[in-house]
Amino acid sequence: MKRIRKAVIPAAGLGVRFLPATKAQPKEMLPIIDKPAIQYIVEEVIESGIEEILIITGRNKRSIIDHFDKSLEMEFHLREKGKNDLLKIVQDLGQLAYVHFVRQKEPLGLGHAVYCARRFVGDEPFAVLLGDDIVRSETPCLKQLTDLYEEVQSSVIAVMEVPDKDVSKYGILDAFQERPGVYRIKDLVEKPPLDKAPSKLAIMGRYVIDSRIFPILAGAAPGAGGEIQLTDALRVLCLEQPMYGLAFQGKRYDIGDKLGYLEATVEFALARPDLAAGFKEYLQTICKEIRE
Repeated sequence: MKRIRKAVIPAAGLGVRFLPATKAQPKEMLPIIDKPAIQYIVEEVIESGIEEILIITGRNKRSIIDHFDKSLEMEFHLREKGKNDLLKIVQDLGQLAYVHFVRQKEPLGLGHAVYCARRFVGDEPFAVLLGDDIVRSETPCLKQLTDLYEEVQSSVIAVMEVPDKDVSKYGILDAFQERPGVYRIKDLVEKPPLDKAPSKLAIMGRYVIDSRIFPILAGAAPGAGGEIQLTDALRVLCLEQPMYGLAFQGKRYDIGDKLGYLEATVEFALARPDLAAGFKEYLQTICKEIRE
């Protein structure tokens, strides 16, 4: 039985939705409280039992590499100041997992970014996690997908039903339900208008994919937006072998969207024992002022 041992995190996008903050800083390094967004993704991978991680970077993304590297200067400074609690955080960060990096030299789309991982992945099935989506759940979202993969031994995509107004923003499934929460995929459509969408089941930025996707991507033509679309390659793969959608358990935050980013920041703060009481009191004060 094949198991998932490797994960790929595409992080080469320009982050234009968060300009000007992302002009000189990767969007993946924008913090949710005191932790950059991409660290939440890496921690989800590790908590799912995977330790081999490849991050696809692009120009001006050096800070992502530095974040997961050892920082001798910082460690020395914290040790000298006796700040041992912070020292442990920094040391643990450099030992989270085996994190590798490769650069996507041109912004040719998500499909092309995934294709850049072909040598790292080889002929194994692998996970893909998009850095725009953070999921809070009792069982890590990726672990839910890998558990289903180990059962069905076929590609699995995380899905969620979205409102009518959001259908055209996502890749949408044409699928039938095999059992509660598990869908057998017949086709996928990238960002269809509502009147042409086969369902409201949207792809949510977590995938477990068979390595057969790489030769498909190698011959892929540009799709929506003039980019190599992963959804288009998955459509081809779906014709060759079974593919499943999993309605995962948990709350998803679209942190590539400004409102979603704010929601994540507020709710993660309220879940922090060191912040919850004071922050809740502040929010109650703000709400009272708004009502008045």
